Amino acid sequence: MKDTSRPASDDTCPGHTGDPDDTRAPDTRAPADTRTPSDAPIPADTRTSPDRPADASAGRGSRHRAGTRRHRAGLTPPAILGLSGPDPGAGPHRPRPGVRRAAVMRGMHDPAAGHPGEDDDLAGADHEAAQSRRAAARRRRVVLAALALTAAASAVTLIATLVNWAPAAPPARELTAAERDRLAAMRVVNYRDVRSGLHLTVSGAAGRTDLLGWVDWARRLVYLDVSGPGAGTLRGLAQATPAVTVVRPDPDAMSTPAMPPLVPPGGDWRLPTDRSLDPLLGLIFDLARDRTEPADELSGRWLRRAEVDGETVDVLEASLRGTATPGGPTPAGPPTAEPRTAPGDTARYWLDAAGRLHRVETTLPGVGPVHLRLHRADRPTLRPVDALGGRPGLPRALTAAERHRWQRLPARLRAAGGATVTLVGPVGTGLDLRGAGWVSWTSGTAYLGVTALDAADLRTLVRQDRKAVARIETRPVGDPEAPPPLPPPATGWRTGPHRTSALDPLVSAALRAARGSGPQGSTRRVRGDSHTGVTVDVVEVETAQGPTRYWIDRTGTLRRLEAPTPAGTWAQLDLTTGRVPRLTPRT
Repeated sequence: MKDTSRPASDDTCPGHTGDPDDTRAPDTRAPADTRTPSDAPIPADTRTSPDRPADASAGRGSRHRAGTRRHRAGLTPPAILGLSGPDPGAGPHRPRPGVRRAAVMRGMHDPAAGHPGEDDDLAGADHEAAQSRRAAARRRRVVLAALALTAAASAVTLIATLVNWAPAAPPARELTAAERDRLAAMRVVNYRDVRSGLHLTVSGAAGRTDLLGWVDWARRLVYLDVSGPGAGTLRGLAQATPAVTVVRPDPDAMSTPAMPPLVPPGGDWRLPTDRSLDPLLGLIFDLARDRTEPADELSGRWLRRAEVDGETVDVLEASLRGTATPGGPTPAGPPTAEPRTAPGDTARYWLDAAGRLHRVETTLPGVGPVHLRLHRADRPTLRPVDALGGRPGLPRALTAAERHRWQRLPARLRAAGGATVTLVGPVGTGLDLRGAGWVSWTSGTAYLGVTALDAADLRTLVRQDRKAVARIETRPVGDPEAPPPLPPPATGWRTGPHRTSALDPLVSAALRAARGSGPQGSTRRVRGDSHTGVTVDVVEVETAQGPTRYWIDRTGTLRRLEAPTPAGTWAQLDLTTGRVPRLTPRT
């Protein structure tokens, strides 16, 4: 329905705005042609064509008009929004009559600009956001540090594993024929090598015990320093043969393991009351023999390969070859025969390709785990102490000069008249005797005071002549190793067996040396030696009672006598010729 409330002249009046209050003068200018190019009249020559139908020209006009309505098809936005550039073919822009443009609020064109009210509300949230960002940054740093440490630890572990990694060892197996031959020849190789350094460790119930020193398998001698918390009364020096062991106790010695002095000190060597060293010494001596064992009788296992002092060795497990050797002496009689090591005990041997032994591990009954390591390059010449007979030397027959001095010995002793003597005799366990006194070749009498080291509060006076040996038990006055009192007691002498009887043959040999033509028996020179700085010849005389050694200097003077004891040790009687007091009791 057509609206008739407004006069038609108002709608059609040129320049009228449609506002009743508008008092502006009417626009008298000619109206501009507001038609679009599509509404412009089409020339007559282009409307139709003889070759083109009328509907074709109408279609072309429709396509031309569609170009001005591209925003309707979604190709370009409406021009009123100002979001696209001017259309070159559209001409100048003219406002559409009766259409007002919407006003845009300030700030909508700037997306970064915020609303003033909202800015006030968000001002308090800046501090909390900053704290959250800092906390997140700290967490990231902690996580990164933890990851870096984990990576470093993994790298170190990997490097250590690669450095120490070794391929899996082959399993244990039975010994081959070549390995049995090497094990059978091991003891002969040790015997031919003569000497070796050693370090033996015992892990016993009383603590660790260390034995450091050397072994001479050819001369059957071991020289050790005994130390450690488990050493007990054996702490000090020790020397041993397969038959006997002597020690030099040193309770004040440091418990730190150390090698013994190459030249052993003299004096105070005695038989030990503690026999715990016997199994260890037996293990050392049993590692060498002068003949090869039958390889067919050996059985054991090959365990693995190892490296000792830069040399590759095979670790073989086999049984110990126990042997019966003379054991320790008893106070009442000669030594008994007892095994040093028990046969059947297993041991592990570290053998190289040449059959040389480098290490032994075993467990001895009553002792505990034992670890023995040999230092084969450390092999000095060992010197036995006097209690074991001294250096063996090279025995030979007497030369003419030596025989002349030997034949003139009785006359020289008778001319000297007598000598002051000191005596040392480890004759049994707990019977390490020390004595002093005189020997008179003129009267054929000896008078001594003898004391046992383990019983220093008791002293025995001994008087010996051609007829008998008599003794008196007394209490020492002053130094127990001082010469006996003078004059000798007139009464109280008793004869018969005594604990000091083991020294009677040595004193008797000193008295016989001045009788007649001297000692009778086969003689030989054992070695050259020195006594108190004087060069001597050690001459050994073999008699029915046993060997006796005479130390004679180059002037023909007797300096020392030695004789074996029932304990397997040697007793010494040192002489200093000169005047002696009256040795017979006054009547």
